[in-house]
Amino acid sequence: MTQLPMDQRIGHHLKRAEQELISAKHAVLRQFNLSVPQYTVLLVLSEEPGASGAILARRCLVTPQTMSSVLATLSRRELIERKPHPLHSHILETRLSPSGRELLAKADEVAIRVEMRLSEAFSREEEGEFVRFLSRCAEVSAESRTELSDLGEE
Repeated sequence: MTQLPMDQRIGHHLKRAEQELISAKHAVLRQFNLSVPQYTVLLVLSEEPGASGAILARRCLVTPQTMSSVLATLSRRELIERKPHPLHSHILETRLSPSGRELLAKADEVAIRVEMRLSEAFSREEEGEFVRFLSRCAEVSAESRTELSDLGEE
């Protein structure tokens, strides 16, 4: 028996909500033969054309190894184009290809429906408050990672 039951752990509830959201997005993106990480890369590239693999990994919240695999798949499907950076030839800039833009437009329509359904569960004020709470969770967790990891080294 632990000191804090699962149903009293905020992290457990966050993970459950995240998993349900990812599952819902996966279900609607399947028709486009896209995984959620692949869709997320296309979405980020639509907002940040020319991003490097390292930047994409950070923005998409995946490891560099996972990003490398996602980019390889998207490249094979000709949904992205990768070219050396004009000043730093060891860095590859990534951009959406025309077919990538076209697929993203279709996939984004169904992904937005999932997001809107989630938003509709809250009033506008509740949604704003919820986003602030989630931001606070992220900030406190980031602080804990630094502060509490130091305690384990003593």
